[in-house]
Amino acid sequence: MTDQNLDPAIHIAQLGERAKAASRALRVADSQTRNAALCAAAQAMRAASEALVEANAKDVESVQGAKLDSFIDRLMLDPARVEAMASALEDIARLPDPVGRVLATFERPNGLRIERVAVPIGVIGMIYESRPNVGSDASGLCLKSGNAVILRGGSESRHSTRVIVECLQAGLAAAGLPKEAVQTVQTTARAAVAELLGAVDHIDLVIPRGGRGLTELVRDQAKVPTLLHLDGNCHTYVHADADLAKAVPIIRNAKLRRTGICGATESLVIDESLARQAIPAILDAMPDCEFRGDARSVAIDARGKPAAPADFDTEYLDAIASIKVVSGLEEALDFVARHSSHHTDAILTEDAHAARRFLTEIDSAIVLHNTSTQFADGGEFGMGAEIGIATGKMHARGPVGLEQLTSFKYLVRGDGQTRP
Repeated sequence: MTDQNLDPAIHIAQLGERAKAASRALRVADSQTRNAALCAAAQAMRAASEALVEANAKDVESVQGAKLDSFIDRLMLDPARVEAMASALEDIARLPDPVGRVLATFERPNGLRIERVAVPIGVIGMIYESRPNVGSDASGLCLKSGNAVILRGGSESRHSTRVIVECLQAGLAAAGLPKEAVQTVQTTARAAVAELLGAVDHIDLVIPRGGRGLTELVRDQAKVPTLLHLDGNCHTYVHADADLAKAVPIIRNAKLRRTGICGATESLVIDESLARQAIPAILDAMPDCEFRGDARSVAIDARGKPAAPADFDTEYLDAIASIKVVSGLEEALDFVARHSSHHTDAILTEDAHAARRFLTEIDSAIVLHNTSTQFADGGEFGMGAEIGIATGKMHARGPVGLEQLTSFKYLVRGDGQTRP
């Protein structure tokens, strides 16, 4: 059946029913079996590397000339990136099993013994854009944590996603687990997303990973519980007591290492006492970046273009950054609080008191001191891969790895007690 012939409502219901059944099998599968599936999937991915790169070339060709270079970079696969996906699955397999962890134990005066134990969430719906590796990483994390997953990648990555899912299903089959534990939505119809967001009988959690438009769509339409991943309007604040020899390389890395990731710094906030030294030094070190600054920053270095008000709220995902000069720590805290998307923000300073205030008062999922915002990554946190960076405050916040893909239940053991 072709994409055009699939009824979105029926298709999502069928995927959901199969995923529910598969999730029950995963719930009782032991850690060794789930790990074996991941390792077998990694081997299948290596064996399919050439086919995967060829499928990806079709995806890239379909958007060539219509998308930014940063978008193409996120979409593109080569043998090295395929190997990185395969290695990530093996890395996930080596991580401690998050399922069955005893989170708390206590005994009541009546002799009841109670344990709070980590359990899989169930069925995860993963909606994402452009990056094929997200589907592989998300599936690996879901399998390791005992969850089934339904992937809905962007239409621009559909050829890549098909091959990736085939590799993951081959791994599941090799380990004796149901291949329906990893499925992909096989229609590009927009109505399928709405059906996925409303599938309360089949899906336990939806995680979107993409731009603000996708996240807001999920937030506004979802009936299923969601774990939102907002855009990354990330800030780096250069405090009056920053060490410029340390700060300039950090800023270059934070902005330009990979411009298309959500942890890339988009806005520089610079203390006026250091601005005349800092701004020229930063622009000298980053000739390949366009800067859009406020009046004070442009007056210091005319290489910066005047910023429009919207620039300070923009996630560029490109070699562009805004600059705001502030009078001191108080104005910096206020500016970041007003413009940050609460994803990742950093302060560069040798003043421990200023660092402590910034780390305490900035209400973002990740707050850093004297390092690059591009460390906002589950792998860099030692969590293996990640599904995304959660910017909400419920259930999980920051990198979403294995522990964040579990819930818990209470096990109560008695010996004949009855309640008075």
